[in-house]
Amino acid sequence: MIPQKTSAAKTGNKFNFNFSLGNTQKKQMSEKAFNEWRKYIYDVSGIYFQNNKKYLLESRLQKRMNYLGLDSFEKYLEYVKFNPQKEVEKKQLFEAITINETYFFRNQPQFDALVQHIVPELLSSGKKLNKKRLRIWSAASSSGEEAYTIAMVLTELILPKYPGLQVEIIGTDINYAVVENAKRGIYKEYSIRNTPPLYLKKYFIKHENNTLEVVPEIKRMVKFKLLNLYDDAGMRMMNNFDVIFCANVLIYFNLESKKKVVEHLYNALNPVGYLFIGYSESLHGISKAFRLVSFPKTIGYKKE
Repeated sequence: MIPQKTSAAKTGNKFNFNFSLGNTQKKQMSEKAFNEWRKYIYDVSGIYFQNNKKYLLESRLQKRMNYLGLDSFEKYLEYVKFNPQKEVEKKQLFEAITINETYFFRNQPQFDALVQHIVPELLSSGKKLNKKRLRIWSAASSSGEEAYTIAMVLTELILPKYPGLQVEIIGTDINYAVVENAKRGIYKEYSIRNTPPLYLKKYFIKHENNTLEVVPEIKRMVKFKLLNLYDDAGMRMMNNFDVIFCANVLIYFNLESKKKVVEHLYNALNPVGYLFIGYSESLHGISKAFRLVSFPKTIGYKKE
């Protein structure tokens, strides 16, 4: 039996739902629709689609349109803006337009810098008020690999040296689906391809279906939640962090959005806290509030 899909048509102020197979014919987005969609996405998330990304946005929205049975990009934009379930649909939209490519131990030099240099410095610094607690934020954490990697390296290399240290790790993302996956902590072999054997043995449980689950000890160290880095109210709730990892996020913003997000990150850090961004990213021309710090094979930004 072929599963039916839902289509939506607006009548007055209400949406009527009809069941059909949906129209899977590929649609072409007009320049007007592209500009309207680009403005809407930018307004709600800060993500900016350059002109050369029109085809990418078109193809990603098309999949959701097909599911809903909507036959134009204009109708889908109206649906996202005005239907009674718009907040639910916005989650689906963010899932469609964001890219979530990550894996465990992806940026090894950053983790080395964290355990070999930053944490010892922070715990000995006279400017760090609470030396019994370490708070780390994995911003745009996707499906959780980065946050769990941080928990593993701290458990393995820091906690034995600093007994009694309380570690709190927060992972956030704009994509609801990947946040839920992160909470489950179950991964396929592709995600663990760069994981050292010692960590595979100590911190994962292998299941019969060839998936691996993060052990409860590590799961308890990490909390995941939905967060839009562009949302002022939500970002005001993020504070008192010693280290923030925000890799491969700024590349999706234009200059003004980058400045706003980086200012949020700066405000979320404790004095002398550190920020890590992606290897292809830079704060040059975005913020002068950080001091560039060199570590072996990587760089970080220290709050001044």
